[in-house]
Amino acid sequence: MSPSRSPPWNEPSRATPLSEPVDSSSGESTLADEPTPETIISSDRVFDGAVWDLRRDTFVYGDSQITREYVDHPGAVAILAMDDAGQVLLIKQYRHPIAARDWELPAGLLDVDGESPLLAAKRELAEEADLEATDWSLLGEFFSSPGGSNETIRIFLARGLSATAEAFDRFDEEAELEIRWVMLDDIVDAVLARAVTNSILGFAALAASVSRSRGWSTLADPNAAWPWHPRLRHAQQ
Repeated sequence: MSPSRSPPWNEPSRATPLSEPVDSSSGESTLADEPTPETIISSDRVFDGAVWDLRRDTFVYGDSQITREYVDHPGAVAILAMDDAGQVLLIKQYRHPIAARDWELPAGLLDVDGESPLLAAKRELAEEADLEATDWSLLGEFFSSPGGSNETIRIFLARGLSATAEAFDRFDEEAELEIRWVMLDDIVDAVLARAVTNSILGFAALAASVSRSRGWSTLADPNAAWPWHPRLRHAQQ
């Protein structure tokens, strides 16, 4: 019998850097994603879903033509709502694809025609948490799964919180939401301990923690253009 071995992910990495690190202070290089639109030969909706669709594109890439299928998503917004004590509002909600009730931020789809991302965020905060805010900032943006979806998510920081005049009726999974106020540092600890695994919550908590350590200097205008959103980029040009 051959001796047992640890699984490969437990072995020390043997990878070595391919090049020397770039000194970003020298101005030689800026770390940024690069928009690279390719020539699309055909684009077909192969599944028309209740929430999002499945699209099949054939496009030119180099000297070849490639076909890829992906989830065509309207995009989403999420809200990191922080009170004066530094606590963040979390909700626990059942998510059927992962068969779990995970901790999340209030969030929702950009599925109302003509509604700006900021107005969508205000609506979602009211509908999911019965809260409104007087101070809104852009905290961050990210693609949730760029290998198989064009979903991009914009995260807002909301402060100056107060209760809405009326509570909203909630249905389906939202009917059993659990709400909890948690200190930002405790959320970061839970993310790093892999105790909470929601991607929006993880990104937002880490971004907020770093931004706070820099005096919130990284926050941006909540109405800033969103060039990474596949549907909004054309309207904002």
